[in-house]
Amino acid sequence: MQTQMQFQTNRADVWWRLTRPHTLTASFVPVFIGTAMAAYEGHFHFLLFFAMLAASMLIQTATNMFNEYYDYVRGLDTSESVGIGGTIVRDGVKPKVVRNLAFAAYGIAMLLGVYICSASSWWIALIGLVCMAVGYLYTGGPLPISYTPLGELFSGFFMGPVIILIACFIQTGTVTAANFHVSLSVGLLIGAINLSNNIRDLEGDKEHGRKTLPILLGRSRAVTLLAVVFAVAFLWIAFLVVRQQVTPWALLVLLSVPKAVQAVRRFRGKRTPAEMMPAMKSTAQLNTLFGMLLTVGLIIELLIGGAA
Repeated sequence: MQTQMQFQTNRADVWWRLTRPHTLTASFVPVFIGTAMAAYEGHFHFLLFFAMLAASMLIQTATNMFNEYYDYVRGLDTSESVGIGGTIVRDGVKPKVVRNLAFAAYGIAMLLGVYICSASSWWIALIGLVCMAVGYLYTGGPLPISYTPLGELFSGFFMGPVIILIACFIQTGTVTAANFHVSLSVGLLIGAINLSNNIRDLEGDKEHGRKTLPILLGRSRAVTLLAVVFAVAFLWIAFLVVRQQVTPWALLVLLSVPKAVQAVRRFRGKRTPAEMMPAMKSTAQLNTLFGMLLTVGLIIELLIGGAA
């Protein structure tokens, strides 16, 4: 009985690692922020929020599974690879199982999308399909996005502004310039997660013919770019507060500055992927902390405004 329970626990751990949970901040943070902006404007529907959250996380999970599958097929992943789920190369799960699970996740996300569209607009279906196509083409297709210097741009835009504005739109029926402007800061940090991943994998990516941004810039310049992206994200929120496009409570995001400093420091002087894993973890944590603090700021303003 104990052996069977241990096996079940191990298998559950395998599937959990396949989702690459440290990356899921890029899917749930934008939904929280978009919904908080809608609530700030007086609109909140829990089922729509939950459906959007689940669909976003399913698409992110499927993207990670496609990444696992195609990196294995193309010979990038081995049992020694750092930062992967390792479901195929270490746990012996058949590649087709991983690929089919990814398509199944897309299928469930599409069913949730039907509900979301029926309650808002069917234009959301088109945008959702484009997002799923980008998720697949990131590592799939004849010229994967991950092989180009555009990975940070695609991930930052589609998982930042696009998800945030969809989450806001399905609640309110509209989006404003201010909504878009706020979403840019989160897009920068999600792009930074991708950048940190590419900094870590620079040597291996170069060997397999990839032309990622860190390969073109070099490791030191890429880390400097990461620091600049962090700084711009914080300064942008401060600028929006000065322009009165977002509540001053949004400045709570400044509490996450130490996490940004930690991420950059953990990259400096490191050479191996294993040494850089803590830096990548800090980058993902920064996105979560920044996003949650921004969400809290919007909610505080909502509560204060309601009380007044």
